[in-house]
Amino acid sequence: MKILVINAGSSSLKYQLFDMDRSEVLAKGLCERIGLDGCFTHKAKGEELVLEETMNNHSEAIKLVMKYLTDEKWGVISDISEISAVGHRAVHGAEKFVEATLMDEEKLAIMDSLAEFAPLHNPPSVVGIRACMEVMGEDVPQVGVYDTAFHYGMPKTAAIYPIPYEYYEKYGIRRYGFHGTSHGFVAGECAKLLGKAPEELNIVTCHLGNGSSIAAVKGGKCVDTSMGFTPLAGLMMGTRCGDIDPAVATFIMNKEGLTPDQMSDIMNKKSGALGVSGVSSDFRDLAAEAEKGNERCKLALDMFCYQVSKYIGAYAAAMGGVDAIVFTAGIGENNGVIREKIIKNVEFLGTKLDAEKNAQRGFAQVVSEEGSRVQVCVIPTNEELAIAQQTLKVISK
Repeated sequence: MKILVINAGSSSLKYQLFDMDRSEVLAKGLCERIGLDGCFTHKAKGEELVLEETMNNHSEAIKLVMKYLTDEKWGVISDISEISAVGHRAVHGAEKFVEATLMDEEKLAIMDSLAEFAPLHNPPSVVGIRACMEVMGEDVPQVGVYDTAFHYGMPKTAAIYPIPYEYYEKYGIRRYGFHGTSHGFVAGECAKLLGKAPEELNIVTCHLGNGSSIAAVKGGKCVDTSMGFTPLAGLMMGTRCGDIDPAVATFIMNKEGLTPDQMSDIMNKKSGALGVSGVSSDFRDLAAEAEKGNERCKLALDMFCYQVSKYIGAYAAAMGGVDAIVFTAGIGENNGVIREKIIKNVEFLGTKLDAEKNAQRGFAQVVSEEGSRVQVCVIPTNEELAIAQQTLKVISK
């Protein structure tokens, strides 16, 4: 069975075609600058095709994808009918979509109404789904897979904010969490790696990249996560401030004469590692500058590691213990120095890192020493495969 995975942006569209019988990627690519002077990239059979191609809208982009998936030279299927379903990455399901969902016009209208929760992400997802319906026909199932869904079942003690309850009832203001598809995937892979059932394990999953979040996964279910109503909460990130005293925002607004949108821009795009260091949001740049003696870059790195360690400790307490800590995403998978600093801070939990294994990367492995009371794992995330798996589960019903 073949599943196509689509991740639509406002002017872009990423895709991967999976053979689910072998969990293998047959082809993948990217449509960029849709509506402008477009660029199309297609990778299949170990080769890459790059074209300058005008795509006036997402429907034309989907038609281009289908053309090259079935092309005599570049194609990997003979006909579109070989695609059993399409799984779409969707960011925010709020309390309307709490699991992967078969989409139709009624559900698309609901998803459209949730645009205020994720204005940069939900509208393009709706456009992508509608484009696939138009090009592929109504008989091909279109499944929405929501980043917020994995976190939805967390207890209200973790989800509800201590503000007047009426704002939750009127506007749905609560902790939603993000990166859920990644957290759920690596937690499942961690259980496989350790040879355990998910129900047996308490896992802290650390999705660390330019956007970072941490989740407490108890018995295969999320019980708490660091991001909140928006992806601004939790850890400091590349350009996002993470958790701060809310009064800081109003204080700066009053002092600087800023509007709410201007303050939001500062907290989302000019804070975090970039704001502290004054140099870069890229942790590789910070490490290079810290080596040269830049104290603010060193401070930014130390703050990040400290905050991750603090969340790990808090979530160990929330779950009544922890069996494994998982690192994933760009920083989590590739930066052994960051992992070492974080784990050193939580050695009281019984973590012992194997330096040789921690220096390796590119594959799933346990990087803690034999006898470590808490296992430390590095697991490359694969959100596209997770979306394909959830899509298959929906259509199999």
